[in-house]
Amino acid sequence: MMTQGKRPSWDSYFMQLAFVVAGRSTCLRRQVGAVMVKEKQILSTGYNGSPSGLLHCDQVGCLRQSLGVPSGERTEICRAVHAEQNALVQAAKHGVSITGADLYTTLQPCILCTKLLINVGIKRVIYLETYKDQLAAEMAKEAGLVLVKFGEDK
Repeated sequence: MMTQGKRPSWDSYFMQLAFVVAGRSTCLRRQVGAVMVKEKQILSTGYNGSPSGLLHCDQVGCLRQSLGVPSGERTEICRAVHAEQNALVQAAKHGVSITGADLYTTLQPCILCTKLLINVGIKRVIYLETYKDQLAAEMAKEAGLVLVKFGEDK
């Protein structure tokens, strides 16, 4: 991370913030944080959790977990909104344009999030943990959405 007296790189700084944001997650399976950034300014953040006003997974349990559903499958039965989706929704809710922004996230986006990121014009996604979703990677490449695994971009 960071040593005393040395400033973190911008990528390290924003990735650290994504970890802080992930700390708000109420998902029982995986805590994910996302930070939208443009011109070194934070535009929006999001973490995975139930829609506003609804009970959270840590309160009512996880249907996917109780059914033994593997990661990446049957996501339609999940209560949670993904971190990237929440960051997009927060930007829209507050009238913040994110076209041309970068996304820092603790987990590589799934196919649904990738399609949304393409449509809003995100230019680069910096992620920490790889999420095995070949279609998402293929569509990102086709659309010119740059995927960068944190620490491997140099």
